[in-house]
Amino acid sequence: MSDSLKPATRRGRSSRVAARAIAATPENPAAPGQVGGQYRPLTDNQCRQIYDSALNLLNDLGMGEAPPVLTEAACARGAFVNDLGRLCFPPAMVADIIDGACKSFIYYGRDQKHDFEVGGERVYFGTGGAAVQTLDIDSGKYRSSTLRDLYDFTRLQDTLTNVSWFTRCCVATDVPDLVDLDINTAYALLRGTTKPVGTSFTIWETVDPIIDLFDHALGGEGRFAERPFCKAHISPVISPMRYGEDAVDVTVACVKRNVPINAIIAAQSGATAPATPAGFLVQSTAETLAGLILVNVFAPGYPVIFSNWPLVIDLRSGAFSGGGGESSILNAAAAQVSNWLGLPSGVASSMADAKAVDAQMGAEKAMSALACGLAGANMVYESAGMTASLLGASFEAFILDDEMLGHVHRAIRGIEVTDKTLAEAAIREAVLGEGHFLGGDDTMVSMSRDYFYPTLADRNPPVTWEENGSQDAWDVAREKAREILARPDPGYLDAKTDAWARERFNILLP
Repeated sequence: MSDSLKPATRRGRSSRVAARAIAATPENPAAPGQVGGQYRPLTDNQCRQIYDSALNLLNDLGMGEAPPVLTEAACARGAFVNDLGRLCFPPAMVADIIDGACKSFIYYGRDQKHDFEVGGERVYFGTGGAAVQTLDIDSGKYRSSTLRDLYDFTRLQDTLTNVSWFTRCCVATDVPDLVDLDINTAYALLRGTTKPVGTSFTIWETVDPIIDLFDHALGGEGRFAERPFCKAHISPVISPMRYGEDAVDVTVACVKRNVPINAIIAAQSGATAPATPAGFLVQSTAETLAGLILVNVFAPGYPVIFSNWPLVIDLRSGAFSGGGGESSILNAAAAQVSNWLGLPSGVASSMADAKAVDAQMGAEKAMSALACGLAGANMVYESAGMTASLLGASFEAFILDDEMLGHVHRAIRGIEVTDKTLAEAAIREAVLGEGHFLGGDDTMVSMSRDYFYPTLADRNPPVTWEENGSQDAWDVAREKAREILARPDPGYLDAKTDAWARERFNILLP
């Protein structure tokens, strides 16, 4: 009998317990940054068709309402103004812009352990949105979002493994002044997390004061430009096919201070973009290219996320619909086109229409997050915390979404097939030995390497679940969120910087 076919030596219980103890503290088997691209809703030829049609739009129709500063810079690179006064971009110019565009960059955190590279097909999930309502953790009812909510959301997500960056998810409706709103939003981000962050600049005049604040938090003038940990969310295009002048001004101001730009195009099917999915992708790709051109005519190779976010409306009512198959496949296809162009890609998922933390919410969020992740989107926005078709944000949803994203990362990772993982020797050993795989060496290694273990989802039998109080997911998540929010201020903003900010700005957070 060959050595490989000899019956296995029977293992004692103590050795199995010891092996299980080793496996109990595993390396994360589903860490952020898994490589996607397995799901391809479009063929390469279809990507080419969409791109070619987008080029036709940019050359023949062009972009309306381009401000003079942009028109002058673009025409110097080969653009022209047509008879209708619209700024047009020849295909050769667009191709040249793409060739010279940034293909990857480091998205920095204030703590370097949170740094990651944006580009290729590595997938990271984070947040976005501008919810004007918050699902109150005590009453379970929606109310207007406040600055305190924003700060609490910031420090809550700071504890979540699968939320790789935080873009402000709600608008502080209790801060009516635009300058105060922008500055207090940035202050809340600084105070609540050291992850990479993102924010919107309502007006260009707030860019310099906020970056000065960031400089001070990092230790001095120019420090932010060395490690830009905050990106600007800018919507440079008003669909269909025209620029927004205010967004152009903000873009120019951000480029001067080395703020990475998330150029978001968010057209809506059947309203501001064609209802046909293919036609939608043609227009939104053209508009996202127009946003890329906007930045690169001023600063070639500047870090820009090519954020094509297809939004769907329910054509029966005209209401925005963030969940469903159409939104999932369109955002996945947008990611595929962006990656096909070789550009850092950004899309949106988990924009659930559900108002409650319920089965509808879970289905809508998981469906779209998985589609976008498997498509290889680099940056998946809105992926945690959002409810009510982006009108709301929920503390409990953040908790549950983080665990959901762990499962999604595991699915993206796929199955590694090697001589070792094919496990022929382990099969022989079990068949000829104890007749099972429990406690086997391969099992113990695989336990920590290949499996993601949820901490919120209940896998107990019904009797145990009932004995533990019959809690549903909302109950469990509420308890976890309350525990996190009861913790003290994380101390990410030192007293000196805090005092400096309060002397210069109208800081409203106590």
